[in-house]
Amino acid sequence: MIRTTKGKEMISMMQTMTFLDAQLLLWIQQNFRSDAATVFWEFMTDLGNMGFLWILITVGLLIRSKTRSIGLTAALSIVLNTVISNGILKLWVARPRPFSTFTEIIPLITPPVDFSFPSGHTSSSFAVAFVLFALLPRRWGVGALVTAALISLSRLYLGVHYPTDVLTGVLIGYGVAKMAVWAVKKWEARRISAFSMAFCQTVLKKKGGAP
Repeated sequence: MIRTTKGKEMISMMQTMTFLDAQLLLWIQQNFRSDAATVFWEFMTDLGNMGFLWILITVGLLIRSKTRSIGLTAALSIVLNTVISNGILKLWVARPRPFSTFTEIIPLITPPVDFSFPSGHTSSSFAVAFVLFALLPRRWGVGALVTAALISLSRLYLGVHYPTDVLTGVLIGYGVAKMAVWAVKKWEARRISAFSMAFCQTVLKKKGGAP
């Protein structure tokens, strides 16, 4: 009986959250849409399609030897985000898109057919942006975060994500970036340690074999 009551309360809370989410989208739709703004926000969302911009940046970082470690970290963040956001959460939560539940919300792009929660554009953008903010000079990191924020906001303006989808995407991106930075630093430390040990052993062998 207690579990049933808690379950009903949880469902009621989620319905209330979804309703408030939808009201915010309707407010944006009614007060901020214009032809000029739509061109800009469509461009921003296109940058985030399939992680295009962030994959391009990652490849550029991997090509240069000086930034290869950063590129590796960014690549790992993309992989982790894809698994967590698209491979697990979207399928587990299975939240319909806002325009599917609220017919008064009009999407301005071809309606996506996958689930809504979390926003993949947002999580992938912030995953790489937070990596760049942590590892590149501040001006580049800030630029990456601003770009990620604009891509995320475009999903609200275009009516294809709820605000909570986007907010959760930011949090996932941050968590994924932290994991990627930690993992690559750990791997590099072990690699340096192994190289140093092998070098010392080689030197000792040479000294031991000297007349």
